Amino acid sequence: MTATPQPGPSGPPRPADQPSGPARPGDRPSGPARPAEQPESLADLLGGRRGAVDATAPPVAFAVGWLATGHSLLGGVAAAVLAGTAVALWRLRRGHRPRSVLIGLLAVSVAALIALRTGRAADFFLVQVVSNAASALAWIVSVVVRWPLLGVLVGVALRQRGRWRRDPALLRAYARGSWVWAATYVLRVAVFVPLYLGDQVVALVVARVALSWPLVAAALAGSWVVVRRSLPAGHPGLRHPVTAPRT
Repeated sequence: MTATPQPGPSGPPRPADQPSGPARPGDRPSGPARPAEQPESLADLLGGRRGAVDATAPPVAFAVGWLATGHSLLGGVAAAVLAGTAVALWRLRRGHRPRSVLIGLLAVSVAALIALRTGRAADFFLVQVVSNAASALAWIVSVVVRWPLLGVLVGVALRQRGRWRRDPALLRAYARGSWVWAATYVLRVAVFVPLYLGDQVVALVVARVALSWPLVAAALAGSWVVVRRSLPAGHPGLRHPVTAPRT
């Protein structure tokens, strides 16, 4: 498209900026075409897939070690801790924040200690069951109290603080999108609990992998669609909350 002529410092557009005549169908624009601005997705803002993939390595290693050593709990725990340590070192080399890396490694270590303490292989997944139940409750409560966690996370990513809450349309959109995430945690709990109670270690690993990054990717895409469709026509988007001036 042809750039809009800009006025000079003291008057009308310069002659070089003015078109020489009506454009013909075969003519190309005289200036470089401006790429259409694409709205950012929640995946761009929040990421999530990489962390979900990293989180599946220790459970898979636990199952492999447990099976390879004839259902030895020590073999499974050793394999999981080694995998968790390898993931932590790799993430540190990639420049991830040490705190988030240590939290991931701590979760693996706690899961391993619980399993060793109880002597039950399925208890390696107890941390996952409890954390998903707590997450489901947190997402639901956040919507009820009008602090939807999706808005909190995006607001932090965009450094908006609480400005997004003063935009009624954005607040409503984030609340609807948060229900998508709440549903993912409810689904995990509904799948994990029966398998955990039935000591289905291999099935727990399969469910853990299937409901990690594929589910996260689906939640990112689904909540993004919900948020975009919930915003009214003409809304400037997530980066530009429409807030009424304070009086």
